[in-house]
Amino acid sequence: MTTDHATPEARRGAAARLFDALGLEYERAYGRLPGQLAALDWLAARLPERARVLDVGSGTGRPTAERLAAAGCRVTGCDVSAVMVELARARVPGAVFELADVRELPDTPGQWDAVTAFFPLLQMPRADVEHTLDRIADWLAPGGLFVLATVPFDGEDAEVAWLDRRVRCTSFPAELYPKLLEAAGLDVVRVRSGVFRPDFPGAGEEEHLYLHAVKPGVPGS
Repeated sequence: MTTDHATPEARRGAAARLFDALGLEYERAYGRLPGQLAALDWLAARLPERARVLDVGSGTGRPTAERLAAAGCRVTGCDVSAVMVELARARVPGAVFELADVRELPDTPGQWDAVTAFFPLLQMPRADVEHTLDRIADWLAPGGLFVLATVPFDGEDAEVAWLDRRVRCTSFPAELYPKLLEAAGLDVVRVRSGVFRPDFPGAGEEEHLYLHAVKPGVPGS
């Protein structure tokens, strides 16, 4: 693993190109993640009918938007990849998908009953990750739920081999993630970790971390 630094614009463009090129390969490799499916079941069991859910890094729309929309939620997904947004719109017509970087979304305090972020923060600088977590906490309504999934490690803008490609990733050690969510004003109620091997030739095992959090307050207040 080597480390180098790129501008935020360059990294954003690299992320869009990466997922434009991956397309459905990503869904085939990661579409049946046990930890993600369990997190979605956890959310669906706790959200009211027609709950407003923002899915950050929505990919092809499967499984997150598809499952939550089927549970009666009003789901909006955002992704930096035009190919992913196009696929998601075709595959999950019951949800809304926007071509957008989460860092460029407008401030909408209290708008969402839940926010999901399954691995989209790995290609941001650490400062952007922390700022994005702060904003997500602000966007949640009182009692709102947040699920974050990531690959924990101690590095910023590190080059790694992934799905036969060289990509740049940023993360934090696993023990820091609950502290980051608490610093954003959220109560961490569940932490799960596991190992997953993507369904992709030659792929190795990955450590995955799932955090479930709640915004303090009474829903509907």
